Amino acid sequence: MTAAEFLAWEAGQVERHEFVSGEVFAMAGAGAGHAMVAGNLYMALRQHLRGTPCRTFMSDMKLHAETSGSYFYPDVFVTCSASDRTSQLVMREPTLVIEVLSPGTAAYDRGAKFAHYRQMASLQEIALIDLSSRGCDVYRRQGDGLWLLHPFELGQGVAFASVDLRISAEDLFAEVDVDDPPAAAAT
Repeated sequence: MTAAEFLAWEAGQVERHEFVSGEVFAMAGAGAGHAMVAGNLYMALRQHLRGTPCRTFMSDMKLHAETSGSYFYPDVFVTCSASDRTSQLVMREPTLVIEVLSPGTAAYDRGAKFAHYRQMASLQEIALIDLSSRGCDVYRRQGDGLWLLHPFELGQGVAFASVDLRISAEDLFAEVDVDDPPAAAAT
């Protein structure tokens, strides 16, 4: 399937699908904890970036990794691109991408998907949030193009340098029960 065929096909689908290397993958639903953390991040980023050229999106907006020809639905992402401002269906130049990990997707999010994201020239930060450990790995692109890990552990807030925002652990995990099962284990 080509990218153009995928876009035409997906427009008629009820569920969301990602397109990677010519293959189509259905997106699984998220558990309550996953949805709350993504929502908390979206609210904090949107409020913080109000009045700036940057816009924040949740998992219903497609992101095109042009170098690999792939299309993803990140949990949360920010674009400050003027060209993205005119797009209604697909964004192409993210500044920050955030994925909330779940047991079923963590290896993929940390591996192949992370590799696709790193190829995006505009991207300055990638954050991977682990609900089970209440931690977050933030990867920042350095001037030489290499990515440097900034880990944030249980109880620490998370700093997003690309948009000059720090979110406390309390705000990040607000309304997420400590005993909330991971999405894959939830019934």
